[in-house]
Amino acid sequence: MARRITVGAAQLGAIQKSDSRKVAVERMLALMAEGERRGVELIVFPELALTTFFPRHYIENLEEADHWYETAMPSNETAPLFEAARRYRMGFHLGYAELAHEPDETGQVRKRRFNTAILVNPDGRIVLKYRKVHLPGHAEFDPARRVQHLEKRYFEVGNLGFPVVRTPMGRRDEGINMGLMICNDRRWPEAWRVMGLQSVELVMLGYNTPSINQEAKGWEAHHLRVFHSHLSVQAGCYQNACWGVAVAKAGIEDGAELFGHSIIVNPQGEIVAMADTWEDQLVTYDCDLEMCRLGRTSIFNFAAHRRPEHYTRITAQVGAVEPPVV
Repeated sequence: MARRITVGAAQLGAIQKSDSRKVAVERMLALMAEGERRGVELIVFPELALTTFFPRHYIENLEEADHWYETAMPSNETAPLFEAARRYRMGFHLGYAELAHEPDETGQVRKRRFNTAILVNPDGRIVLKYRKVHLPGHAEFDPARRVQHLEKRYFEVGNLGFPVVRTPMGRRDEGINMGLMICNDRRWPEAWRVMGLQSVELVMLGYNTPSINQEAKGWEAHHLRVFHSHLSVQAGCYQNACWGVAVAKAGIEDGAELFGHSIIVNPQGEIVAMADTWEDQLVTYDCDLEMCRLGRTSIFNFAAHRRPEHYTRITAQVGAVEPPVV
């Protein structure tokens, strides 16, 4: 019998700086209710789904930014999402800013800030947490930029790696192998491969990607921004024989444009569903998990074809070096 799960990519329109958690949660609850009517078993919300993308705003004193972060999950504001999950028997993915008091690399307990995503099962239980590893942007105010991108100021590099868990989800009880990444992680093939090596079947990721690349020294066209985003997800799914659900915030948020274009991608790297608005929109697809089998038993049969002895440079080196002159 085919192993299937109906997945919903729950794109959110803009969440303004003035919008409360309550406003954001009510919008997500409406998408969950729509998902229940459409048979969705797992719904995926974007990165930083509870707030505006606040790293575009510079605050000198980090303590004054604490109100953007969640200190508990579920919280009073997010508890209705967990209740809806139990009521609808629907799992969900949620991205948010996390403030934790825990030991750092030296063992000292201190306040730590992460860009975080969780996976919640239909019982309302958190079964997986991920903290964003590939933080883009910069740490200090840049007067040359019209819009700041201060992820390196507001977040630490994630410290949980790229875990994959097998947990019941949807209409079958034997479990699905699921993993998480966030936004810029999708552009790094190492993130996909680490999860591929754990036999991941479904990767969920949220993003808040601007339509203009202010990091580029030249000009990057808007259509290439969308193309590069989709290309990264499609390549990751194809090369690791897994499904991908990439979900955005979209529209004009605090005066900055987010390009949206949320997608569901199959293990052949094919986009099978895509959002076509900048509003709150639920895009669904019935995913056949048996489609993962073809890639991982043929061209991407890792046990038969990988040669890690030739890949040591990937983990031993950070920046690129020049090759020898001959």
